[in-house]
Amino acid sequence: MSKKPTTDLPHRCTWCGDDPLYVAYHDNDWGVSVHDDRKLFEMLTLEGAQAGLSWITILRKRENYKLAFDNFDIDKVAAYDDSKLESLMGNAGIVRNRLKISSTIDNARAVQKIRQEHGSLDTFLWSFVDGETRHNRWKTLAEIPAQTELSVQLSKALKGYGCRFVGPTICYALMQSIGMVNDHTTDCFRHRKLITLTGTDSL
Repeated sequence: MSKKPTTDLPHRCTWCGDDPLYVAYHDNDWGVSVHDDRKLFEMLTLEGAQAGLSWITILRKRENYKLAFDNFDIDKVAAYDDSKLESLMGNAGIVRNRLKISSTIDNARAVQKIRQEHGSLDTFLWSFVDGETRHNRWKTLAEIPAQTELSVQLSKALKGYGCRFVGPTICYALMQSIGMVNDHTTDCFRHRKLITLTGTDSL
């Protein structure tokens, strides 16, 4: 007797669709707490690069970005000169936007200042949520805000150190991606999983 095909598949946030790369990002990365400065700088860079583009476009270029920017070594990127900038402008594997590329270099230098003052980028960013993930309880994508009062504060603070491409909307996307907030919808299997992983259930 043949078995019935299973339909008991995990329910996901609808934004990731069925693209395997997007689904993998949703299931393994989005909303997971990140505390490594290099990874935090990577996400700061990628979220800025996304401005005006789709996230899947950036995901498809993610490995190219790692190669182009020395695996997001903050000190190495901060030391890039004009010749390196021109070289990056010729790299078809990344978004060849001069403002975005130069902002990545400027942001690395800004992060150096942040680390000098706060000890780490991790300490600085997570201080905005008192070091704990804030678990929201959105039922639909339509409820999720594009920015919040907290992301406005973070944007202002980052700009104060000289960061660019860090508007409130980009900052909120960063907060979502690095797990400062859990914005998986409540019907998504990852929402409860992240609460379990963090051991917190704060709003």
